[in-house]
Amino acid sequence: MRDLSTGPRVLLRRLRELMAEPLEPQERLDQIVRQIASNMVAEVCSFYVLRADGVLELFATEGLNKDAVHLAQLKMGQGLVGTIASSARSLNLSDARTHPAFTYLPETGEEIYNSFLGVPILRAGRSLGVLVLQNKAHRKYREEEVEALETTSMVLAEMIATGDLKQITRSGMELDLSRPVTIEGDAYGEGIGLGHVILHEPRIVVTDLLNDDIDAELQRLDEALGSLRISIDDMLSRREVAMEGEHRAVLEAYRMFAHDRGWVRKLEEAIRNGLTCEAAVEKVQSDTRARMIHMTDPYLRERLHDFDDLANRLLRQLTGFVPGGAGLPQDAIIVARAMGAAELLDYPRDSLRGLVLEDGAVTSHVVIVARAMGIPVVGQVIGISSLAENRDAIIVDGEDGVVHLRPMADIESAYADKVRFRAKRQEQFRALRDVESRTRDGQEITLHMNAGLLVDLPQLAESGASGIGLFRTELQFMIASTMPKVDEQESLYRNVIHQAEGRPVTFRTLDIGGDKVVPYFRSAEEENPALGWRAIRFSLDRPGLLRMQIRALLKAAAGTELKLMLPMVTEVNELRLARELVDKEVKRLARFGYQLPSRVLFGAMLEVPSLMWQLDELMNEVDFVSVGSNDLFQFVMAVDRGNSRVADRFDTLGRPFLRVLRQIVQAADRAKTPLTLCGEIAGKPLSAMALMGLGFRSISMSPAAIGPVKSMLLSLDLGKLETGLLEAIADTRSEKTVREFLMDFADANSVSL
Repeated sequence: MRDLSTGPRVLLRRLRELMAEPLEPQERLDQIVRQIASNMVAEVCSFYVLRADGVLELFATEGLNKDAVHLAQLKMGQGLVGTIASSARSLNLSDARTHPAFTYLPETGEEIYNSFLGVPILRAGRSLGVLVLQNKAHRKYREEEVEALETTSMVLAEMIATGDLKQITRSGMELDLSRPVTIEGDAYGEGIGLGHVILHEPRIVVTDLLNDDIDAELQRLDEALGSLRISIDDMLSRREVAMEGEHRAVLEAYRMFAHDRGWVRKLEEAIRNGLTCEAAVEKVQSDTRARMIHMTDPYLRERLHDFDDLANRLLRQLTGFVPGGAGLPQDAIIVARAMGAAELLDYPRDSLRGLVLEDGAVTSHVVIVARAMGIPVVGQVIGISSLAENRDAIIVDGEDGVVHLRPMADIESAYADKVRFRAKRQEQFRALRDVESRTRDGQEITLHMNAGLLVDLPQLAESGASGIGLFRTELQFMIASTMPKVDEQESLYRNVIHQAEGRPVTFRTLDIGGDKVVPYFRSAEEENPALGWRAIRFSLDRPGLLRMQIRALLKAAAGTELKLMLPMVTEVNELRLARELVDKEVKRLARFGYQLPSRVLFGAMLEVPSLMWQLDELMNEVDFVSVGSNDLFQFVMAVDRGNSRVADRFDTLGRPFLRVLRQIVQAADRAKTPLTLCGEIAGKPLSAMALMGLGFRSISMSPAAIGPVKSMLLSLDLGKLETGLLEAIADTRSEKTVREFLMDFADANSVSL
């Protein structure tokens, strides 16, 4: 057993006693800096705290002028103290005044001191303040002294985080930990959510900082590291983890870090300085995050995420932490670095008001599911997981892609008004639910909704949709950890048909591959997955999988009409091959005495430009066609919709794309083939108006969009629009864009947008 009377340990033990004593906050702080100065043989010990306005305020000192407390101030980046706070790195100087960042504060009386040691007070990598030692002698503080002061600063970080200092904060001032933060990200799901933060994988709050038995803590660390390494090795050995690929690369990085001697040595050193295992992990990770958080290299930033995840895994090993805990607030906004679609579905739907992600893309599985659930989503909100605390007030603006954490009262009030206005508008739209979808000049328009999960189906009746124009069957596969069996698929499809209550449902066969990665189907990495082995290409190469799904759909639709649609068709011959598989399954089920659908309608999604040169052949081959406008626009314009650098340069209402859509309408009219369009442009009143002007009489969109689109079409003279729009897209000389034409038409004809 080690002697407990050595320097840092005596100090930490005394600090623990001070934290427990019934003292006023200022008196406690004064005694803390006195104890630190005495233990560290320093003539000065000063404690600076970062305020919400970016100013570091002197909260306590031993050795400097006491009158300077709460008066001496430095901005972030100003002076030695400001430099330490902004860089989150310690400074150890034998002659402080020669340092280029030195700033003299005459009110403190510090001019007689030469040596200077300052360490940042960190929590989750964030600077909350600075702890300083000074001496008259020109001396360089030893490495173990720096380490001891950094360890001591953890106690002060928790004191700041618990809110003890609010009582001695001047009126009108807030500490940085509670300051409002606004972060711009990417808008992935429309809507506005006001609520309170629920961290998806909350940081484990370490409350027991100081140990009483070094050897016992080192033993605990060794055992926890052993368990962590075994768990990572076990994950790597599982059959579902491919021998190569991104998932395996992440786990290999975890394994490398878990065996890194430098990391382990820092943990052991922190324990020897008096911290518990848990506090040592938090300290080392906070130091690592502080050093790496400002790096711009994406590879290094990703390694920081790996370190964060690994440290959290180790803390869970040490504490036996089990996710869950207290119930959600009724206005929960989930904040996560990343999460899976199935994990989102574990949260009670009626409590969710929004989702904020540090990572993710508009095509991420979890984003697709969140949008299906109708909650606002903002992604690429860098750093939000570290800045937020559970139950913090937060606003998610899924329209402008902005997140307001701990918002100021005026911002909260403005958004509350905005939410009330949206709610009022939604009430008006709900009142239109049972109104027939006819334009002002009497033309009927069919409005369908898109769906993909059972949670979507209640919105079918609520929105007043005529049916489901696109049921994405792949979502069931994407949220499952293993491939759904035939009976599981059949149960879902039967449930969908039952809940549709006679309304038509168009089932799209599996559209996986590309960016829609299913964990149990692993293929070789593709340089351009959007143009690779996906959708119908995947299904035709795996006919057993497609036949299994067709079998489930045929059985589920027994006695009713089945509308079956194939995605990403490139050549008409692919439809003939798929139809042969459908015919085989029909004969098989009939042979075994199963009841079949009353009718099977066979359709195709038009989303690949090659079909533009097979239009007449296509229209004669199928019972119906649905334009997948998202992918078709992407392929026609050679623009990645997820790439903000190029996506905004091309307009879905530009003449080239509208001419493509017009050609499709004309081909469908010639063949008298039913035509619909499903995609983002169908769900916005202005672009939906353009689709109707081009000749589309059936469109499919998100449930929330049906009200606004119906409101628009009820006020629309479609015949008048059609004449003007066709002239506008044919005009090659006009400087006015088609979008401008549509806006002017809406204004001049009182169309509700």
